[in-house]
Amino acid sequence: MNRNDFRELARVRLREAQALLQAGHYSGAYYLAGYAVECALKACIAKMTKSGDFPDLKTVQDSYTHKLGQLVKVAGLEAERDKLEGEDRAFALNWGVVKDWTEASRYDLYERAQAESLITAVTNRRSGIMRWLRNHW
Repeated sequence: MNRNDFRELARVRLREAQALLQAGHYSGAYYLAGYAVECALKACIAKMTKSGDFPDLKTVQDSYTHKLGQLVKVAGLEAERDKLEGEDRAFALNWGVVKDWTEASRYDLYERAQAESLITAVTNRRSGIMRWLRNHW
């Protein structure tokens, strides 16, 4: 997988999440919305890799996770995220929703409100997490 693959996968998974939400499949919508963020973060990490460079082993190992907070750190976006949280209350609230997603959510059941909350936090046009990540992928 490369950067473009991760970007496209983030877009596709987000569209799928929105379709599942509209169809009333809230648990799948919740899971895929979080997975879209994971893919976007991995695209940000892939962007940091220069063609021909041998990647640092720790960075590679730390990238093979589903933990969004850790992926933000590996992508070098932690300081910017912290700054945005301080400047933009809506962004802070959105990150507060998104950061709680885990890959284990695929085993849980979610209600409509939970799925809507996550998808809104990801897609909000002004302060959404995906908008922020698109600036870096």
